Amino acid sequence: MVFGQELVYPARMSGDIRIAPSILSADLGHLAREIADVEAAGADWIHVDIVDGRFAPHLTFGPGIVQAARRATRLPLDVHLMVDEPERYLKAFADAGADHLTVHGEACRDLRATLGSIRALGKRAGVALRPETPIDSLYALTDAIDLVLVLCVSPGKAGQSFMESQLPKMAAVRKMIDQSGQPIDLEVDGGISSDNTARTVAAGANVLVSGSKIFDRPDRAAAIAEFRRAALGR
Repeated sequence: MVFGQELVYPARMSGDIRIAPSILSADLGHLAREIADVEAAGADWIHVDIVDGRFAPHLTFGPGIVQAARRATRLPLDVHLMVDEPERYLKAFADAGADHLTVHGEACRDLRATLGSIRALGKRAGVALRPETPIDSLYALTDAIDLVLVLCVSPGKAGQSFMESQLPKMAAVRKMIDQSGQPIDLEVDGGISSDNTARTVAAGANVLVSGSKIFDRPDRAAAIAEFRRAALGR
């Protein structure tokens, strides 16, 4: 983390929407500056997509990037592991400074055990759902989950279009969370913009991940403000 400083989780109010800029769309040559810019602009979390080129196409980052991001910010680092057998890498990413570790059930030998390992490392445990992945397997795991990430695009590549077909899944996940009584975040990623934010929030999402719609804007504060206004239906 930033040396001499403590992690910052902005105070959470009922109905709060979290904005998590994805550094997959940042200028990696100036990563610390890019992260500082979106933090100053009002970001709540920093989202980091880890893709191994096997579980999903393309190859992105390793623990070193997470470590660099940790030095640059006090915001929570929300790390999405699109990797085969993620249990092999949990400690490396935890040690690098991740605060949330989200895995795919299809990639785990034993999803409940993997979630338990994440929590044992002192991190929040998440499960990500690809567009084709049903939610059935999550009903028996709500006691072990801190967040559910619904992907609205195929995993691994930035810049894809939002899949409207995922809205009913979000609503089903939100119903599951509410019935469980557990404090689980519902996060959405993939083609999220101010144009579809109102629909995703209406479907139950409370964490919005966006890359290019924030980092490609010269005024990141204006971009984040647009998301917040859209979330409120304004």
